[in-house]
Amino acid sequence: MKSIKTFVAVSALTLASFASFAQSISVESSTLDGAEAKVAAVAQEHGAQYKITEANTNNRVHMTAELYK
Repeated sequence: MKSIKTFVAVSALTLASFASFAQSISVESSTLDGAEAKVAAVAQEHGAQYKITEANTNNRVHMTAELYK
């Protein structure tokens, strides 16, 4: 029984710490390269890597990305 409680506690802490590292950001620019440069700058500022999840081009570029460590 004690090992089950320990497993549950460790699992909960692992999920909580993982969730604190994931962050979604959105940027706007006039070009795709400009938007990605902004995402890269924010990721570098937070010491994280990024994955672009969405890019929309209607007169301006709107880009969404997930930051993770």
